[in-house]
Order: sequence, then C-alpha cells, then structure tokens
Amino acid sequence: MNTFAVIILVALVGEYLLGAVSGLLSSRSFGPKVPAEFNGVFNDEKYARARRYTATRTRFGLVRGAFGLVVTLVFWFAGGFAWLDTVVRGLGKGPVVTGLAFIGALMLASTLLQLPFRAWSTFVIEGSYGFNRTTARTFGADLLKGAALTILLGGPLLAVILAVFEVAGLLAWLWCWIAVTAFTLAVQFIAPTWIMPLFNTFTPLDDGELHHAVLGYARSAGFPLEGIFVVDGSRRSSKANAFFTGFGKHKRIGLFDTLVEGYSVAEVVAVVAHEIGHYKKRHVWLQTALSIGHIGAMLWILSLFLRQEGLYAAFHVSEPSVYAGLVFFSLLFRPVELVLSVLVHVFSRRHEFEADRFAAETTGSGASLVSALKKLSADNLSNLTPHPMDVFLHYSHPPVLKRIGALQRLSVGSASPSG
Repeated sequence: MNTFAVIILVALVGEYLLGAVSGLLSSRSFGPKVPAEFNGVFNDEKYARARRYTATRTRFGLVRGAFGLVVTLVFWFAGGFAWLDTVVRGLGKGPVVTGLAFIGALMLASTLLQLPFRAWSTFVIEGSYGFNRTTARTFGADLLKGAALTILLGGPLLAVILAVFEVAGLLAWLWCWIAVTAFTLAVQFIAPTWIMPLFNTFTPLDDGELHHAVLGYARSAGFPLEGIFVVDGSRRSSKANAFFTGFGKHKRIGLFDTLVEGYSVAEVVAVVAHEIGHYKKRHVWLQTALSIGHIGAMLWILSLFLRQEGLYAAFHVSEPSVYAGLVFFSLLFRPVELVLSVLVHVFSRRHEFEADRFAAETTGSGASLVSALKKLSADNLSNLTPHPMDVFLHYSHPPVLKRIGALQRLSVGSASPSG
C-alpha cells in the first residue's frame, strides 16, 4: 500500500468516524426539558418526538454511511477499479467515450446501491413522522428526471473536461475552469424557467392580503419582482420553505404552499425578507464566487496529480488516464474538501445572521421572524440544541436558539433609549 492509498484510506475512515461522533453527540444533546423560548410552541410530547426523530435520522445516517464506506473499500481492495478500467478500455473507443463509460458506470452503481436507503428515508422515516407526502410515482419520476438532467447537462460538461485535459497541456485546468464557470452561471439563469418546473408546479400567488404584503415589502426593500409564486411543496413533504430565484429584472419569490397555509401574513413576509436579505447583502454572488474559486483551485491541483503514477497504483490501475485520475483525485481530495466545507459553513452561518438582521430592520421588528423560526422548528421537529461539534462540521445555518437570541437582542437594542 503506497502513500496515496494510506492517505485516502485514512481520509475515508476518518471522515466517517468524525461524522459519526458529531452526529451521536448532537443526538444526545437534547436537554431534559423544552427550552424556555419554545414554551407554547413545543409541548412535551412534540419535544419527545423531535428527540426520537433526531435519534432515528442519526442511526440511519450511521448505517447508510457505513454501508457506503464498506462498499467503496471492498470494491477498491478487490481490484474493482482496475477491472472496470479494463472493461471500458476493451470497448475500443476514444479516451472521452471511455471516460464517460467509466465514470457513468460508477455513478450508476452508486445510485442503485443508495436507492434502497433513499426510499427508506422517504417512505419509512419521513413517513412515520408525518412528513412524507411523496407517492411512489412521484419518487420514481424524480429519479428519472434527475438522471436525465445528469446525462443531458452533466454528460457534455464531463466530456469537455475529459477532452480538454487530453489535448490542452499545462493550461488544461484553466480552460476547464472557464468552461465550468460558464456552465455554472448558465444553469443558474435557466434553472428557474427550465429546470425547477420539471419537479414542482409554480402557480402565481392569488391577489389578496399576502400578495399585497409581500409585493409591498419587496418594493420598500428595493427588490423588484417579476412574480410571486406558490410552489406545491406539499406534494413531497409537509415541511415549509421559501426562496427566491433569478437575476436582474427576472427575480421571483417562491413560497411553499405549506408556508402559505400554515403561517400568518406577517410571518411569511418576515421569511421572505430574510431571503431577500441574502440578495441585498450580496450573499448569493459571494457564494457563487467562492464556489467558482474553489472549482478553479481544485482543477489546478487536479492537473498536478493526473500524471502521478502512484495515485493509479494505489487503485491497482496500471495505465494512467484522465477519467480514472478524476475519480481517484476526488477521493484523495476528501480531507481538503472537508476543511473547505467547514469554512463555507462558517461564512454561511454568518450570512444567516446578517439576513435575519436585514429582515428585522426592514420589517420594523424581529418578532415575526422569531415566531416563524419557532414554528418552522416545531413543524420540522428540529434539534433545538445541537452539539457544537456537529454545528461546526455540518450546519450551514446557526442553531435556531442562537438566531432567536440574536434577533431578541437586536430588538432590545433598537428599543433602548439613547442617552
């Protein structure tokens, strides 16, 4: 076992153990009583259900992660990568087609192996806690649509990356970075019109109190809207959400029907104000820039490892290739990805606080957003007191109690008389 193999093995096992420890700590972090801030929202019975839901999801995640880890290690040490490489080379096609076959076969196998877990999560776990509303037909249709998009959009992009690395020499990473950046931006522009409607129905919000309230707030915040739409989120889950899509003059607000039906007008406006806060604070563009920068750095580092014979030897593959190098490098890069994800989460949690503050300041009070956050937490059976280690590693949003505390301090500060 060479150095590359040792690093990858330690990374795979270490990442699983780290996630397992943080998940178990978070599952056991529930206090004996409902936090005082949630009295009247969480009763003892619902709090107990939230504890059981978190424990169930944690155990499920441990089993699912262990299964994926074992399958990967068995396939690796049994010479599976070398065997697959021999099979696709035997097709007698060029490096691009061969690479698409190699990576496509691995993705298909992974999808099929994870399918029972995905079904169990949806129909058994989410169903037993009253969240799931997905039918078998919708579940199957989502899988087929997702696969079609992967083939139609991801396939050509992967083909370009493989071809460029084959012929462009030392600057291949730069040309690939330009191509991936263009692809990423294009998808963001076409997603609201062409991709998202494949999975959900977007219905214009009826003219009424909520429509006027959201539209009036958006105008007062300098956020011109092309439309306000109700999304049939209840077709899959009882959980509520809101989001905005689009750029320039084509910005849209999407409100899940579960949010419209279960929350007051003031609460919905506060949630919308939070989402608009992300746009006004330029969080969307910053996250996009960080993502593009991350891709560029990864492609550059990839270019340094593609000709490292030791990387291929670690997986018993005798002949280097761009397509195999992509797969093996993705495993080698896992520790760096973990560190980068932690840094991204740090920025993301800070952005959530900033968006909360924007919502409170532009609506005149944080009370409605606090009320909405409490309802969302209760409706989703959220862990109100996750362990700090789990938050640090995996949470893109701050724990809800910290968000509520920040909003309440903001309200107290704004109400304090000046001296």
